[in-house]
Amino acid sequence: MLLAFAFLIGIVAGLRAMTAPAAVAWGAALGWFDVSQTSLAFMGFKWTPWVFTLLAIVELITDQLPSTPSRKVPVQFSARIVMGALTGATIGVSGGLLVGGLIAGIIGAIVGTLGGAAARARLAAAFGKDAPAAITEDIIAVVGALLIVGAV
Repeated sequence: MLLAFAFLIGIVAGLRAMTAPAAVAWGAALGWFDVSQTSLAFMGFKWTPWVFTLLAIVELITDQLPSTPSRKVPVQFSARIVMGALTGATIGVSGGLLVGGLIAGIIGAIVGTLGGAAARARLAAAFGKDAPAAITEDIIAVVGALLIVGAV
């Protein structure tokens, strides 16, 4: 089950790169799952969720700007893969599945990045503009992250 959660949080990272680590860090810091005796213990430190939350808020704001590059450009895509790997590994390591969680998170991030871009383009076309599609995607990412982390 942890690998499914790692894959799903990777999808969230593909949608919003910083939302996934913010949610996972909050889950670890609040003790919803234990990573304290692992190589990813820093995800449960008291300051980690605050840093990732700040970054997630900045990302949610900047995503609305027309000058924000596509999530499919190398830097953006790479960031989503790295965050998918980090968050998937963090969920996986809570059950002794570090490598499996890392791989599931990467795969999820690729699916979320490509699938999210396609879905947002279709939503934007349906709405006639991008802003409602972006806000819908924001809500899906935030709610999805909370549900996933809460279920771990």
